[in-house]
Amino acid sequence: MSVTLTDQDKLTLRTAAYGAVTLMSAADAAGKPHKAATEGSIALTSATGLVGHVLAEYPKDMKLDSKSVAAIADQVLPALTAAMSLLNKQDPAEADNFRSTVIVAVEAAARTHQGQPSPTLAEMTRKITAALDAA
Repeated sequence: MSVTLTDQDKLTLRTAAYGAVTLMSAADAAGKPHKAATEGSIALTSATGLVGHVLAEYPKDMKLDSKSVAAIADQVLPALTAAMSLLNKQDPAEADNFRSTVIVAVEAAARTHQGQPSPTLAEMTRKITAALDAA
């Protein structure tokens, strides 16, 4: 199946994916936020398929509102749902690819600690997963 993404669609995918990593980094502010951001970003740049091609382009056009974690979440969580919706309409396999890519990035970001992630990281992971599944 051929997938056609507009520049706006690509921006939505990048905002959703990189925004999820940003949220995980912000949720780990008392821990290792830079390491969480690095690990999550590496996971995103390791994606394959159409999603990998879209995420490989540096998200220079992405503007996340960084006034607060809540403001970032207000932008990112709906973008995750929108990304899943637009991919599901065109190619469900790419929607699955996007979902698994974001989940791997979130897990990579949360894995920067020994043992289980903090309750804050676990809750952010839950919110991101819920946004992905809301489509």
